[in-house]
Amino acid sequence: MPLNRAKALCILLPPTLGLVACGARPLPPPPSAEVGVVTLQPTHVALQSELSGRTVAYSVSDVRPQVSGIVKRRLFEEGADVQAGQTLYQIDPAAYQAAYDQAKADLTNAQATVASSRLKDERYSELIQIQGVSRQDADEAHASYLQATAGVEMKKAALETAQINLGYTQVRAPIAGRIGKSSVTAGALVTANQDAALATIRALDPIYVDLTQSSTQLLQLRQLLGMQGMQSGARTVQLILEDGTRYSEVGTLRFQEVAVDQETGSVTLRAQFPNPKGVLLPGMYVRAVLDEARSSSALLAPQRGISRDSNGNGVAMIVGANDKVEQRTVVTSRAVGNNWLITSGLSAGDRLIVEGLGKVHPGDTVRAAAAALAGL
Repeated sequence: MPLNRAKALCILLPPTLGLVACGARPLPPPPSAEVGVVTLQPTHVALQSELSGRTVAYSVSDVRPQVSGIVKRRLFEEGADVQAGQTLYQIDPAAYQAAYDQAKADLTNAQATVASSRLKDERYSELIQIQGVSRQDADEAHASYLQATAGVEMKKAALETAQINLGYTQVRAPIAGRIGKSSVTAGALVTANQDAALATIRALDPIYVDLTQSSTQLLQLRQLLGMQGMQSGARTVQLILEDGTRYSEVGTLRFQEVAVDQETGSVTLRAQFPNPKGVLLPGMYVRAVLDEARSSSALLAPQRGISRDSNGNGVAMIVGANDKVEQRTVVTSRAVGNNWLITSGLSAGDRLIVEGLGKVHPGDTVRAAAAALAGL
């Protein structure tokens, strides 16, 4: 066959037949795709959660008068710190002083009556022995003495009541703390146990922070603590203020409410914080960071290595035996930074593909290279 005709025939044949017929070598198979992997290893991790809440005064007391009268003086500065027992208001004591003086005089009179009736009772007791008086007269004398003695006790109680009411004319602070504005001024008429408070005292050091946690989060935490190697975290709490700054003092978790709020589906947690500088005021919105659990063998997987299928299940691609790609269904518990906490589906030592996922499929043979951890 002429050479030119043979070349023309090679051109007209299909590529595979043409290469064989013309004596050329077959094309080599395409090279394996290169992927970046992270080898999963158990690690120590502290699982934290951030909850929102509000500050609450450690204790609150409304100051109310226990006797009626005219306020003569206010004896405190609004917004100042007051001590328990400190006099805050002075109510006009004139009427209560007079009642006290009268009760005191009544007691003295009753005591004199007792002395007289006691002597008569003693004399009649002697005379009855020689029939100097009738039995009835002796009994009446003894009854009069007992009645006078009871009268003294009544007058003592009346005097004590008058003394208490006189003391109530000085309206004192029931607790120590910071007092707010006064609702009355000198000259105002106040009544015993009135509804309107004269002022309110709030104890601010220490101070409470009431946090809310959903019942779903609570159940997830209990499941998490059931995992092997997982332990309860510390009871310390860190606080982030409204402006984003971190509060300098560390608080302590005190208790968790025993019931779920039916309207919000949440549980209240209360933490206590030192507040020596008065930075925290009641009603402030804050965020608290809690160490809920700790583990020395947690398995963390970079989030970019976990995708989701149409049902929302976690899917991971790993490089298995003979460098072949395997697909795994994984269960993730929560996010820890840029990682997922793996509950099941992956094991220590698995090589998780985090780079090149778009160019591989299950069963492909790949070349695995360690991926850079920065940004994962």
